[in-house]
Amino acid sequence: MPRIIKHPELRREELLDHAQALFLTHGYDRASLNDVIAAAGVSKGAFYHYFASKEALLEALAERFARQALAGVQKILDDPNLDPLGRLNALMATSRQAKIETAPEAWALFETLFRPENLVLFHRINLAASKSFSPVLVQIIRQGLDDGTFRTFDPEGVADIVMQFGTATYDIIAKAFAGGSDADMEIAIETLEKRVRLYEIALDRILGLPDGSIRIGEPGYVRAVMTARRDNPAETAAAPKRAGRD
Repeated sequence: MPRIIKHPELRREELLDHAQALFLTHGYDRASLNDVIAAAGVSKGAFYHYFASKEALLEALAERFARQALAGVQKILDDPNLDPLGRLNALMATSRQAKIETAPEAWALFETLFRPENLVLFHRINLAASKSFSPVLVQIIRQGLDDGTFRTFDPEGVADIVMQFGTATYDIIAKAFAGGSDADMEIAIETLEKRVRLYEIALDRILGLPDGSIRIGEPGYVRAVMTARRDNPAETAAAPKRAGRD
């Protein structure tokens, strides 16, 4: 049969599609690069032309998720009827809803990142998200400065702080996963709920706003995201093997 030649970007996206499907079905740890290569129907040489390692593949998936998430909020960014505070809160509300809706699938991919050996990879993936969203946040903050909504001397610094919130909760989530019990999860949920409230107050103060102006969370948000991992079929299927290894 004649060889089918595809555009490099199309081939790369197909490899990511196959990897995502396998990671979601079997979990990141249980799906090998050979599985991805076989599913994609390419040679190892062709695969390594696009991705140097399994970690690079996961990082590329994270970057794609970030681009897709950014596309999902473009309507908010372009809405002329939103003032800067309304735009910032709408952005966070959309992000919350997306995390709730995609939490079971997201945990199948990213639960492995909360293991100690993957701390560097976790930070690399957070960097990908920051590269996509920080410029958007800076733009909103600058608009708020221009019209007097916000008061701050460092818009880029505020954007960095927002993007670091996820990194700051790493230890809380990792500890809950390592413990593995319902009690550990309840402690993590309670701690994260308080932390979200603290971040809201901090952002209000940093931006010169009255308390209660910024809404990062909402009632039940943290619990919905965290318990989605426990109820995830891929997580449940993988649990006996992990227990055996431990």
